[in-house]
Amino acid sequence: MKSKALKILVGLSGGVDSAVAAFLLKKEGHEVSAVFMKNFSSRDNIDHECPWRKDQAEAQKVADFLGIKLETWDFEEQYRKTVVKYLFDTYQKGLTPNPDILCNSEIKFKLFLAKALLAGYDKIATGHYAQIIENKKGFHLLQGLDDNKDQSYFLSGLTQEQLSHSLFPLGKIKKPKVREMAKQAGLPNADRKDSQGICFVGKVNLKDFLQQEIPANPGNIVDLNGKIMGKHEGVIYYTPGQRKGINIGGGPALYVIRKNLAKNELVVGPKESIELYTKQIKVKNWHWLGQAHKFPIKAKGKIRYRQTDQALKIDKIGDNLYQITFKKDQFASAAGQTLAVYLKNELIASAIIID
Repeated sequence: MKSKALKILVGLSGGVDSAVAAFLLKKEGHEVSAVFMKNFSSRDNIDHECPWRKDQAEAQKVADFLGIKLETWDFEEQYRKTVVKYLFDTYQKGLTPNPDILCNSEIKFKLFLAKALLAGYDKIATGHYAQIIENKKGFHLLQGLDDNKDQSYFLSGLTQEQLSHSLFPLGKIKKPKVREMAKQAGLPNADRKDSQGICFVGKVNLKDFLQQEIPANPGNIVDLNGKIMGKHEGVIYYTPGQRKGINIGGGPALYVIRKNLAKNELVVGPKESIELYTKQIKVKNWHWLGQAHKFPIKAKGKIRYRQTDQALKIDKIGDNLYQITFKKDQFASAAGQTLAVYLKNELIASAIIID
């Protein structure tokens, strides 16, 4: 039985994934329109090429090819007040935020979704590699079929309301197949490279970006014994486990072990340093994507994007405080990052790492 045709608004980014998503939805017989979201434009005092104009032009080519209407919606002011401010504020505290998760929760699946529903659309669609299924217990967010491209982690802050009005047409397709489909369909951006960097900002040197609002505060880089190894421009520009950008030549590769804000010191050491590994972390701001489960919970999870799912146990140990015990040692857990929790391939919850 053919499913009911829906009025769908696709977020066209200019990339191949959202283009194929729009192509598939139109092929299924839905009434498809598209929007390009302008959320960030370059600032004069930062050396990077903000990609929004090129992305917008590519999105227009795709829309013209598919014969669908494309509008540009400007959320730049809201993006700066939420995502960019959160990025600066969190780094200023010495933490490591994940702006892409907030961008999805607050911009794509909040502002964009609300405006789409107000305009009379049934659903919004994006090119994310994730799946949504519905049953009597609600809407469930599943990992994408392509393990290498699964983006459910970035959607870990979504709610039932947001999931109920969203579509991810690429959830059951692997990336190579998406490329192949784009070429076979003749999509004008079939060979365009995937975007990289911060959500809507693009590829930019993080230190240069942060220095727009957070002034350099030079200090010493020291080893585990306190020996001075070099100089840094500001400890808040670094994150645990980071290797690139330390700029200490010679000898074995060094990794950021911790940031001592009180002494303004960056502590570094080899990858095998015991302080870089832990089996227990604490998290706060627990968020259920759907049905709540009773604690303690045995599940799987990840503390960063692209990490292999890790076996873990979750205990509630206080008001807005949870202890995560992993089966295996975890490398470079970073306060401020997001823990995503899975039962089998369903993302059931998320929380913010505090230590």
